[in-house]
Amino acid sequence: MRLYLLLAAALVAVVLSSCNGNVVYDKYKHTPLVGWEKNDTLSFDVPPVKNAGRYRLELGLRTSTSFPFTALSLVVEHTVEPGHMLYTDTVNCRLADEKGNVLGSGVSCFQYSFIVSDVDLNKGDSLHICVRHIMKREIMPGISDVGLKLTRR
Repeated sequence: MRLYLLLAAALVAVVLSSCNGNVVYDKYKHTPLVGWEKNDTLSFDVPPVKNAGRYRLELGLRTSTSFPFTALSLVVEHTVEPGHMLYTDTVNCRLADEKGNVLGSGVSCFQYSFIVSDVDLNKGDSLHICVRHIMKREIMPGISDVGLKLTRR
């Protein structure tokens, strides 16, 4: 009986660890819910990767019902170190359809995920990533969190 419990516990541990086995970085940063200022750049530092390969960079976004638009435009700049290679992507995040129906998941807070780009990294490369909004409005209300996830493909 004890052996079966140990085997079951080991199986559960393997299953849970394999779900996100390729995710090497996943972190969110809070923004003031009353308004994310245009010049308030969010920075993320991905530690050196253990394996060379192709990685997918995704942007996570959490909004509240006070977000006043159907879309959000962001600039994501990532620098690969060593080498100081700078890459810039503009991500146009569609948050609602033409009728105003929210496209994210949630009830009063909504979660979104957007692909930024695929990145080729060598073993030991790290990333410094900056995210800022480029909307015409100086202060963007209703955005609670912005996150980045890096997954090995």
